[in-house]
Amino acid sequence: MAILISDKTRILIQGITGREASMVTRHMLDYGTEILAGVTPGRGGQEIHGVPVYDTVKAAVRRHGCDTSLIYVPPAFAYDAVMEAIANGIKLLVIITENIPQRDAVRFLYAARQSGVRVIGPNSVGIINPADRVKLGAIGGDNVERCFVPGRVGVISRSGGMTAETSWMVKRAGYGVSTSISIGGDALIGSTIRDLLELFEHDPGTEAVVTFSEPGTRQEEEAADFIEKGGFTKPLFSYVAGRFTEGMPEGTVFGHAGAIISGGRGKPSAKMERLKRAGAHVVDHFDQIIDELRRVLK
Repeated sequence: MAILISDKTRILIQGITGREASMVTRHMLDYGTEILAGVTPGRGGQEIHGVPVYDTVKAAVRRHGCDTSLIYVPPAFAYDAVMEAIANGIKLLVIITENIPQRDAVRFLYAARQSGVRVIGPNSVGIINPADRVKLGAIGGDNVERCFVPGRVGVISRSGGMTAETSWMVKRAGYGVSTSISIGGDALIGSTIRDLLELFEHDPGTEAVVTFSEPGTRQEEEAADFIEKGGFTKPLFSYVAGRFTEGMPEGTVFGHAGAIISGGRGKPSAKMERLKRAGAHVVDHFDQIIDELRRVLK
């Protein structure tokens, strides 16, 4: 079992003819992921690694019944791409594009919520379900098994690169992952840690979750509130990076647009303390995840 994606997911890729999207398409296919269609306006009739390309999402959905879109389009066109997908019945959007104007992100995230569409990202590296050999995005690259093996531990990461490293820690501890998700490093994203904990709570194939967090936003505090209200009852293991930032000038952005401390909010130490009070297993050093998983899960 897993959340969000499975071998039954019907996938299309918007922007499939771009250089990065084409490479990712090849890696996804090599892993075993079935991609039904791609969309690039003006490129209809072409193929990318055997995947048919259409001019519109409407045409791709009509022909293949796609329900999930991986979005690889330039920032200026992301709003139109998302709105086109929503209008044509796509129910899961994984948005890889970064540097999307915040006004556009606010508008399409609101539209998605109103339409009951799940959004991962923007600025995500993707999602992976190793048991079904399905991945969306560059996650895992072309050597997936180095970090991602099937198991019963969910992974949620605010950092794209650390999605793989956190999953590797789970593997080193002797476990595998049910689903690993890069939620995106932007300040405005579709699905937060709290949102995904709710999904993992109801997944019988997940017995615990590991999170990788960063400075900025109130995601960890919201997750702690959710745990204390009984919304998530499985073991949660958390690492919060960036405690060095607390000695830096307020308002400094660290790497990701969402990694910003302002008005005393977003401090890693405060996030760690809040998660501890909620009952999470919070580690001070990243590699301590290994011993903590072994200690608690046995």
